[in-house]
Amino acid sequence: MDERAFELAQQRELEDREAAIARRVRYEGVSLTECEECGDEIPPARREAVKGCRLCIACQADEDKRNAGVRRG
Repeated sequence: MDERAFELAQQRELEDREAAIARRVRYEGVSLTECEECGDEIPPARREAVKGCRLCIACQADEDKRNAGVRRG
């Protein structure tokens, strides 16, 4: 691979990575006070840190495990 093709590949990889991060960090709106999965209270610190959260920490961890390896977009 010549140097220019390598630079283009690196640039494309960087753009893809930045786009994936931007898609993942799209928290909007008001956080729920109770988890929509189990009904437990969502701690105030989590609601502040993760705008628009709808799951408690435990349910979010379960959802993340279920979605591990699932490609989106």
